[in-house]
Amino acid sequence: MNVESRTVEEAGVGLVESFDLPTDEATLLRLLEAVFQHWETVQFGPIVQGAAYEIKAPCQPRITVMDGYATLDFDQWHMHICIGPTIGDPSDPTDPQVAATRPCQRAQMYRLIKEGAPVSWGLRLFNGADEQLMTVLLPNPFLDENEMPSEPNWERLVLWDYLRAEFLNLDPDPFDRSGHKFVHG
Repeated sequence: MNVESRTVEEAGVGLVESFDLPTDEATLLRLLEAVFQHWETVQFGPIVQGAAYEIKAPCQPRITVMDGYATLDFDQWHMHICIGPTIGDPSDPTDPQVAATRPCQRAQMYRLIKEGAPVSWGLRLFNGADEQLMTVLLPNPFLDENEMPSEPNWERLVLWDYLRAEFLNLDPDPFDRSGHKFVHG
């Protein structure tokens, strides 16, 4: 697999290097399952201009799929993310144009680059209208378990490295370990 990254300056975000992931339902389900096996160390939610939801899961979710929607059930609450074809209820089918827009059609792993080095790692899912479905913030080596700046702990890149290997067939990248401190976006 030949994986190319794309680096762009995103308004209000900064320099982002992204790696495209497949968006078929089976791959996206595997991705969600892999990420949420590490539920204690990730934060998630949409991050859009004017709002950033950095939700910590209360427990490992049960993940099921019905009509193209992955349901992540956290016992007290749940959420749905469209990862595959959806038709709706047979007695009230989803409009075909709406059904074409809902599923994730762009998935990417990304790293935010500040002062010439990565300072944040994650993944993002977007629907067919290029609206963000979810961002997952992966463990950050420059932040401790309380999200406070700390000396680099490169062990916190284990999940990033695993996802790179599993979904991109890439080895760990020394560039990920080239920074010295957290730089807020």
